[in-house]
Amino acid sequence: MRMVLIATLLLLPCLPVGSLASEVGFLQSLAGDWSGTGRVLTRIGGTNLKVSCTLRSDASASTVSMNGKCRGLAVFTRSFSATVKAAGEHYTGNYVGPSGLPSKLAGSRKGAALNLRVTWARLVNGDRDAVLMIEKVGQNRLRLQTVDQDPASGQPVVTSRIDLQRPSTTER
Repeated sequence: MRMVLIATLLLLPCLPVGSLASEVGFLQSLAGDWSGTGRVLTRIGGTNLKVSCTLRSDASASTVSMNGKCRGLAVFTRSFSATVKAAGEHYTGNYVGPSGLPSKLAGSRKGAALNLRVTWARLVNGDRDAVLMIEKVGQNRLRLQTVDQDPASGQPVVTSRIDLQRPSTTER
């Protein structure tokens, strides 16, 4: 038992504390209320709809949870949520979109953006794979973007892009 304790104490300085601290700061910078507009493709080759969205994000030292709603054409409202957990430099989690089925998220952070591989719970645009980017743009802006592959051409297609910002101090 004593050897395990000594080994543990000797290994503590080797842990990436700076990396962990930077992930905590990044996650906590995503917390708060956000609102904005964007565009969502109904399907690749389909209609590109204008949407307005709101998002509430809560963060802890290792997890961020997002719950949002988007409205389009004054006809529909769609809810979505995501929970992402940091384990060192790797992120995993779940995304629940309009279908109500949980999809898997996995990826890492590069700079101010989480780049997450999405494994959809069902076929979307001919496959189950896409990329979700959650990008902090400056102090008070956030961009959510999904990119899928066109099954006909194999080219990447932005299927949604939503630009959000924090309410100004006069709106709070």
